[in-house]
Amino acid sequence: MRDLKHLIYFEDLLREANNALVKQACAEGKLALAYNCSYIPEPLLDVDGCFGVRLRAPGCTNPDLATYYMTNRSCPYSKSILERAFEGGYNFLSALIGQECCTTMNRMEQYFDYCKLIPNEKFIVTCIDMPMKKGEWYGGYFRRQLEQKVLTPMHETYGIDYSEENLMEAIERFNEVCRIITEIGDLRKLDNPPITGYEFHVIQLVTEVCPKYLILPYLRETLEELRTREPDPEPWYRARVMLAGSEVDDPEFTKLIEMCGAIVVADRYCFGSLPGREPIEVKEGQHPLDAMAEYYMYKNECPRAMGTDALIDRRMYLYNLAKEYKAEGIILQNMKFCEYWGYERAIAAKWITEGNHIPSTIPTCQIERDYANAAVGQLRTRFQAFIESLEIKRIQDK
Repeated sequence: MRDLKHLIYFEDLLREANNALVKQACAEGKLALAYNCSYIPEPLLDVDGCFGVRLRAPGCTNPDLATYYMTNRSCPYSKSILERAFEGGYNFLSALIGQECCTTMNRMEQYFDYCKLIPNEKFIVTCIDMPMKKGEWYGGYFRRQLEQKVLTPMHETYGIDYSEENLMEAIERFNEVCRIITEIGDLRKLDNPPITGYEFHVIQLVTEVCPKYLILPYLRETLEELRTREPDPEPWYRARVMLAGSEVDDPEFTKLIEMCGAIVVADRYCFGSLPGREPIEVKEGQHPLDAMAEYYMYKNECPRAMGTDALIDRRMYLYNLAKEYKAEGIILQNMKFCEYWGYERAIAAKWITEGNHIPSTIPTCQIERDYANAAVGQLRTRFQAFIESLEIKRIQDK
């Protein structure tokens, strides 16, 4: 396949948090609002002269200073973010909108405030408390959290106008990104996709770490390019897999899987598009803030949601995605020391492999990994063996 026109530019944007488009938006006087969790409504960070930046720490391999504060048994993603903050990598930020999703993440966000890591007198850290169950009452609680922990402090500190008109404008911009990413992602359902999993991973990531109004022209052009892109006559891959689990904000991890002979056709992980890139529907007469609260409560498939029904629903979601995207196997991964995703990975692998609460079984591969792609050799061996097992299964089924 011919190279995508903007792929190298997209890769450059992912090399640091303070990328070229972030610098351009800040130079235009816009406020950079950071977030670390899929539960944070992106449109709220894209209102009235603001833009959202999902924090990453590309290239962080040795979070020694953060380990001093958080111990060596803490999530490496959270430690890497804190390490990059100590290094001054996020000095452009105006606020950090956090979520009390886990103790380690919450502690990391608190250190931004306690240690005065951002040289901005107005810099604030505010954390919402996302309910751990889904339902009408919990939706109302979530909305009140957004009002108290985001709208109020941002308005009082920076004078942000969260009028219905501004919220709707931000939702419309978010929805356009979602429609583009969804159409591009749907190309992976084809028997011979005109896009690789690595390319899609890069494109999806830039939508989270760049101002949406600046990245949209590149996304529109890339979509038009992919609509007419011709794949190689014969599929280059040996198996189709879905990647699921905790944070995967390094496209090199997806590239490693594909270099072993598989194509990643579905991205059910934190930073991925499934779920998270479905348009927000604002019903007639509904306040946009209610629509956002409803969307992020019901669409999210985070293992933080408790209860047997939620657990079964997440297994069915994985199963349905695998069938929809024709994935022959699922790679389940989690960051070291991640309690939520550690349990989720083990339970999901057992249920899906044995066919518990799902119509049939699907082969799985379990990986526990560090934030940086350190043990590449071991991972390559695991992935190659898994892909070979999928090929053997396909032959046996015939």
